[in-house]
Amino acid sequence: MNLRLLRNAWSNLLGAAVPALVALATVPLVVAGLGEAGYGLYALVTAIVGYFAVIDINVTAGSVKTIAGQHARGEHESVAATLCFGLVVYALIGLVGAIGLFGGAQLLVTRVFAVPDALTLEALACLRLAALGFLFGQLQGYLQSVPQGLMRFDVSGRIEMVFGTLVPLLTVAVLLLGQGLFEVIALRVVASAVHCLVLWRSVRHLLPGLRWRWPEPALRAGILGFSAWSFLSRFAALSYAHADKLVIGALVGVTGLAYFTVAATLANRVLGLTFRLSGVFFPAASALAEGGELARLDRAYLKATRYVVYLNAAMLVLLAVFAYPLLRLWMGADFARSGAAVLALMALAQFVDSLTSLPSLVNDGMGHPRVSGLFALARAFAGLGIVYAGVAGWGIVGAAWGHLIAAIVFTLAFLVAVHGRTVPTTLARLWRQAYLPGMGAAACVALAAALAERWFDRSVADFVVIAGMTAALLALLGVLVVAEPPDRQWAWARVKALAGN
Repeated sequence: MNLRLLRNAWSNLLGAAVPALVALATVPLVVAGLGEAGYGLYALVTAIVGYFAVIDINVTAGSVKTIAGQHARGEHESVAATLCFGLVVYALIGLVGAIGLFGGAQLLVTRVFAVPDALTLEALACLRLAALGFLFGQLQGYLQSVPQGLMRFDVSGRIEMVFGTLVPLLTVAVLLLGQGLFEVIALRVVASAVHCLVLWRSVRHLLPGLRWRWPEPALRAGILGFSAWSFLSRFAALSYAHADKLVIGALVGVTGLAYFTVAATLANRVLGLTFRLSGVFFPAASALAEGGELARLDRAYLKATRYVVYLNAAMLVLLAVFAYPLLRLWMGADFARSGAAVLALMALAQFVDSLTSLPSLVNDGMGHPRVSGLFALARAFAGLGIVYAGVAGWGIVGAAWGHLIAAIVFTLAFLVAVHGRTVPTTLARLWRQAYLPGMGAAACVALAAALAERWFDRSVADFVVIAGMTAALLALLGVLVVAEPPDRQWAWARVKALAGN
């Protein structure tokens, strides 16, 4: 189980890591092609479309949990019924959202957001085109989850990696050919439609006996009952993920939104990668909980948390300590001056938020989505209020401070609430065995790196040397302090075996 979990985690990570690297590498080219105001408009359109996904009642979560259990029991007809039900639900959600976006585009562009007059017509056309992409996006998201419910993250990860790599590269190609934002949106709509077709073929391959079956009322009720509470988490996450950009777009404008989006995207992309490692825990926890193997779940949870927390802490050190030189090299001096504080604060907020990822997945896998849903909803509403106050008072830096304050308050509350209750591990054990080794090691490296960056960073070469030494020290402490002895021995044996071949 552990090796299978590791393989699935690795496949899921690659599915996000490679596209994330390509996307980050192409951001400067996209900004140059669209201009700062154009890129801000692109971020605004993306945020509006993303916010409309709050109508998604998160049948994906209920389907993944249900399919994982059905597949483990060999109930192939029930898997087909669950899949068909989900497709119908997401086709309806996509249609409703697409109609709403198309019909409300005029109001959103002209009345709600601070879109310059020169960009109004382009914004209207792009938002209406993106409405079609919303339909394909909903189907794509559901079909992506089906292989994951079957514990075939290798399939979903491979497809995601291909499309996630091609789309940013093709976006740059479209801009280099002299096209604009409308053509970029059109490319992404077409890519999403093709992505759906490829996913459907893969699902048919994984389920060769798949036939149309409508689920019985009890099965529908079970899926919808679980999804109803999970919907609160999704609603809160989507609201919180996109509403800050909507607030900035309304109060600050699209140029300030561009500065915030670039810095926040870097933090979210990098620190969000380890969520892909954690994501495989949901179907795994569901299967273990259903089998009553709570001791195995406890051991796997502590080990996974120990490693994921250190990986996130290591990335936090690199992003927060080197925020200014990273943005200066990546996007230029203007973005560095405007976004360095945002990058450091958003990276810290993302790290604090990441501490809730694994306990939320285990909590839901144990069958308690109500708990995580209510916490997520409370966090979204309170957090948005804090972020709004921050933007109104201090602009984009205030937005970042708002994210950090909300993350600290609600993460602490959630960890205290679930451990020893819906998550079969006490908070004291979690702190001692999973948090303390990695956080302590990362804090020591952060202090040394900050002093070195302050005293010795006078050129690009200095920055490269200091950042390289910091990364090497983080890797060394990860092996010596964080990795457990059996895992070090296993990894070393694998290295020797590969060297021998």
